[in-house]
Order: sequence, then structure tokens, then C-alpha cells
Amino acid sequence: MTDAAPPKLGDIPQHSEFKVPTLQPSTNMDHSDGSPAMQNARDTAYNVSCLYLTFCLPIIDGKIPAMNTVQNHPATQNIKNTMSNGQSLLANFRRRPSQAGCSQHTGPVAENIKNQSAKTSSEFRNLADSRAPPNQSAASGQPLTHYHSFFYNLLSWENPRATSLSFLSTVLFIFAARYLPALRWTFKVLYITLGITAAAELGGKMVFSQGLATSFRPKKYYTIPRESLEASLEDVEQLINFFVIEFQRILFAEKPVHTIAAFVASFLSYWLIKFTPIWGLSLIAVSLVYLGPLVYMSNKDLIDRYLENATNVVNAQATQVKELAGHHTSRALETTKAYAGDYTSKAQSYIGNARGPTSPKGAKSGVESGTASGPGSAPTYQSTDFPHAPKQEPISGVTSHQEQYENSPFGGQAQATAS
Repeated sequence: MTDAAPPKLGDIPQHSEFKVPTLQPSTNMDHSDGSPAMQNARDTAYNVSCLYLTFCLPIIDGKIPAMNTVQNHPATQNIKNTMSNGQSLLANFRRRPSQAGCSQHTGPVAENIKNQSAKTSSEFRNLADSRAPPNQSAASGQPLTHYHSFFYNLLSWENPRATSLSFLSTVLFIFAARYLPALRWTFKVLYITLGITAAAELGGKMVFSQGLATSFRPKKYYTIPRESLEASLEDVEQLINFFVIEFQRILFAEKPVHTIAAFVASFLSYWLIKFTPIWGLSLIAVSLVYLGPLVYMSNKDLIDRYLENATNVVNAQATQVKELAGHHTSRALETTKAYAGDYTSKAQSYIGNARGPTSPKGAKSGVESGTASGPGSAPTYQSTDFPHAPKQEPISGVTSHQEQYENSPFGGQAQATAS
């Protein structure tokens, strides 16, 4: 085997001797993206393919060029320059993602989620800041609680994201209380935790002569600060007073519309509770409380118009009933007065007849006047209807009343004197 001189590098052919296709220069390629990074990547791929055809094919033929010749070749230097330029472009791309035409961390969906999350957090802060006593007061003059403003802001859908999330949380809580054994799970977690703690403590004392749970025990147990406890109790007090005040306002009809609505709800609940479970009734109540104001706010003009028409009809009917009742009342009063006058006159006539004069003239005038007792009334008696009382001693030998009368001064003796 004779020593051969190392081959000399000439121009890089476009096609190899083994008829292996090579990349064309970058000037003949279709650059749909004219960015510098894409152009450098294409040039790098072209140079790598040229190096492969130049150095790898001679290795296959058994001809290994010198290392210094490879390192000093212009194609190798071009690759090094291209790689350094690519690293600098990548660093600039990471520093300025907005100038590269895309986002570094998030896409459109993630950006939308981030914006919605920020809006939701802002609405929850607004809802928490609305807990302030309102300017208006109750009909009794006492101030209302800050929960009046809070629940009004919540149920009026001024913060739709916060209200919808609270509604969804309440519905999920009702379903969880119905279908999930939360109380059993609580006891299960409790006994597993206590069992692991006891086993670790006993095992540590048996193996390490020191309990493991004791080693994790804090130097000072956690306690609730007095300020936090007082604030919580005050908040609970305000919440209880909110329900107490609202019940009294409904009971004493401070707003008749609310009283009527509470009556309808109570009446429907009385009948629904017979065949609807508690969780179903709670779900219906929560849905009405949350969705009722939403429906009203969405169709406020239409509902207000119908309510105004209904109010006008009710007021017209009430006025008509009032007028009819007044008419019948006046007629009843007139009839009562007429009957009272008749009975008064009759009573006066009865009293006058009982106290009338006893003289014959008066009796005669009374008979001639033709006063007769009507059917069902007390009979009227005159003084001539009764016999005269005897004014002398009875005559001996006279036994009949007629003889006594004739022998008396008022009888036969009076007639004889007159003749």
C-alpha cells in the first residue's frame, strides 16, 4: 500500500458521484417566511449537506482528509458563524417575544382565561366592598344592616360573574348534601388521621424511644385571636338581624308586594312539601331567588307595564266595590232609621195610652176618635168598661147586684131624683 497525498478540496459539486441529490443554493429556494432566523436555518442545512457530500463520501471510499483541512474549510466556518448568529437571534427572541410575532408563555385561550379570572376577582372585591349600611332605613326609623346592601348587590346581578359563581356553588352544595355522604367522609378522614398519628407515636417510641407525633408538635398551639373572633361574632349578629328585620318588614306589610310574594311562596311550599323532598324544595327556592331578579332585570319594561295595568285594574275594582258598599250601607242606614222611627212612635203611643185621662169626657173622646188596637197589640180599656166601686154599706135583705145598684145613690135613687 503506497502513501498517497491528501486530496485537495475543489468546488463543491451540485450532484455527487454516487448520484445522491444535494440541496440547491438558498437563492433557488422558495422562502415563504422572510425572517432572518428561517433564512439562517436553511443556509445551515445547505452547508451541512455540502459537508456531508464533501467529507463523508471520501470516508466511505476509504479516503479520510486531514482534520485541519476540515476545520479550515469555508463551509465549516460558515456553519460556525451561522450557529453563533442563531444563538444571538434566539436570545433576542426570548427577550422580546412580542416582536417575534407570538407570545412567549400563553396563547389566545390562556390570555382569555387570564382576563376572565381578573374580571371575576374584581367583581368579588366589589361585592365584598358593598357590605356597608344603606342610606335608607326601615319604616320604624331604625337603620338597616350591611347585609341588606350585600344581598341586594348579589341578587341584582350587578356583578354577574360573582353572582353566577355563588349560584352555582349553592346548587352544587345542595346536590352534594343530597348525594354525597359528607358526614361519613368527615368521620373517615378523622379516624384515619388519628390512627396514623397514634401508630406513628407508638412506633416511634418503640423504635427510636421518641414519638414521631411529639417531634412535630408546635411549641405553642394555635389560638383564634380575640379581634378575629369578635369580628366574626359581630358579622354573625348582623346576619341574624338581617333575617329578623326582613321577617318583620314582610309580616307588617311595609311593602305589600313583598308580603304578597311571601304569601304565595308559603302557600306553594305548604302543598309542595307533601310530595317534594327537602333538597328539591331548597333547589326550587334557590333558583327562584337567584333567577327571579335576573328575569325581571332582563324584561323590566315589559313586566313593569303589565304590573301597572294589573294595578290599575285592581284599583278600579276596589273603587267600584267601595262605591257599591257605600251605596248599600246608606240604604241600610235609611231603612234602619225608618224602622227605628216606626217603633219609636208605637212605643210612645203605648206609653201615652197607659198614662191617659180617666174622665168620661176624655174616655168618650177616646172612643169617638176611633182608636182601636190592632192585631197583635195590647187591648185598650176605657173607664166605663169597669163598674163603679160601692160607696155605702150593703142594704140588708138585698142579695143581687142589680138591687144593690138600684138602691144605691148612683142607681135607682139617682134616676128618681132626675125625674
